[in-house]
Amino acid sequence: MLNKKTKNKQIAIFKGQRIRRVWDKKKEKWYFSVIDIIQILIQQANYQTARKYWNKLKERLKREGNQSVSNCHQLKFEAADGKFYLTDAANVETILRLIQSVPSPKAEPVKIWLARVGYERIEEINDPEKALNRSRDYWQRMGRSQKWIQQRMMGQEIRNKLTDYWKDNKVKERDEYAILTNIIHQEWSDLSVQEHKNLKKLKKQNLRDHMTDAELVFTALAELSTRQIAETMKTKGLERNKIPAKKGGRIAKNARKELEKKTGKKVISGKNFLASGWEKKKLKE
Repeated sequence: MLNKKTKNKQIAIFKGQRIRRVWDKKKEKWYFSVIDIIQILIQQANYQTARKYWNKLKERLKREGNQSVSNCHQLKFEAADGKFYLTDAANVETILRLIQSVPSPKAEPVKIWLARVGYERIEEINDPEKALNRSRDYWQRMGRSQKWIQQRMMGQEIRNKLTDYWKDNKVKERDEYAILTNIIHQEWSDLSVQEHKNLKKLKKQNLRDHMTDAELVFTALAELSTRQIAETMKTKGLERNKIPAKKGGRIAKNARKELEKKTGKKVISGKNFLASGWEKKKLKE
């Protein structure tokens, strides 16, 4: 049984398509969403259609006594609506066995991809700089400017310090992190995370990967303020940490309103990067 407290949610990219995965620290293995892999193999954009295909395949493999199905785990992954749901997940070895049961021209490319990304986390643990370089390279291929990349990485470092504080002070990963994050975001932007994603016409995409320079800066200010207030108040647990979340978000809101008053321009934007640069190229493939 996997220890859910030891996992970090991540997204991997295969030819422009996002595959959800979870890192198990104890076993030092990635666990991938099976349905995300199935979607690619059967070249099906509709998630529900892919889910039905997987359910039928799973039943057949069980009847045949295939051990791969029993090696799948039910783990929580974020869905398009921003909520977390239990879904089948499997490590690299199991995914490779399952691929053999799906007739697909994508089978071999997916196998090669898995061999590469399935073990990259171990390399990053030994050399954290590789993770930073990989992220930087990913954003460069997506057509982001150097200025944007610097702000994105700065914001991520601020975010990591905040979640480290939460982790050390009795805030549970995933669900409670999401609740506090939404409070901070709502306070500074006057929009929930999901409302902001809707404004930008995003589905599975990471909101921060589609923020403007200004949105990144104010998100970072809100989270930096939240952590420093929490450290001063020494807050523990979800309920107590809602207080610095609101106060930190309000500091960024006041700064946002002051800037908007001076410039006459709105900080919150419906712009995204979906139809530009690297992502546009990938959409055509």
